[in-house]
Amino acid sequence: MKSTQYSEKTLDHFRNPRNVGILEGPNVAMGRVGNPVCGDLMEMYIEVEDDRIKDIRFQTFGCGSAVATSSMTTELVRGMTLDEALEVSRGDVADALDGLPPIKMHCSNLAADALHEAVKNWRAGIRPDDVGTEPVATSCAATGEAEPVEIAGLDDYEGKGVHRVVADPAALADQRVVVLDTGDAAAQTAIALTDHTARVVLMTTAKDPEVSAATRSALRLSDVKVLTEAQPLSLHGEGELERIRVHDLNEDEEYELTADAFVVLR
Repeated sequence: MKSTQYSEKTLDHFRNPRNVGILEGPNVAMGRVGNPVCGDLMEMYIEVEDDRIKDIRFQTFGCGSAVATSSMTTELVRGMTLDEALEVSRGDVADALDGLPPIKMHCSNLAADALHEAVKNWRAGIRPDDVGTEPVATSCAATGEAEPVEIAGLDDYEGKGVHRVVADPAALADQRVVVLDTGDAAAQTAIALTDHTARVVLMTTAKDPEVSAATRSALRLSDVKVLTEAQPLSLHGEGELERIRVHDLNEDEEYELTADAFVVLR
């Protein structure tokens, strides 16, 4: 974790996580959630007594912020009633950590979701041994709490390198073009652009482009370079677009990608 990106409280919970482990017994329930984009997996165990959380433990497989948010969640909810625990949100956890980088609000701040799953499983009579091996898939869109990460400078570079439509692929001839994966239309645009430039990148936050099987096959046969698990954060350049700052969701690192054009289809 980079200290310039995280609060001291977040770093403390990452380096010295509280309440790591599992719980066992007749009064224990467990919630398991995972983010299919980032690969984070969280398990939250609660021991319930008189409709309150008597004890809580967690196991998390993921980046530092995933560990820190899990640790903080256990500290926040011990002693709460189950109804109170269900009211704890991702935002509450982030606030308790004195904030998180925007990308981490969407990718790794899933501990509250795991907690909610544990409470729901308890009330449904589902005990840890009965929970399936597959985690409940969750993301920023699934919870309804947060919008996808805003790309800083997107509007500023409209007409100066940012393209919402590509009516004539030849207009981008010989340019370094990055196309944001928004489905089949974006991938097909990227493929069409390879007739006019040899430098076309399809950027997706997922582990694979979110396209149909036919389009995926066409991508494999094309000259499009697919950049996976990459989240564009901000655009930069003197007057015209020159660089895109990107967050590598797999390595939890940031880097800059040189580009003349950034295609974000409407």
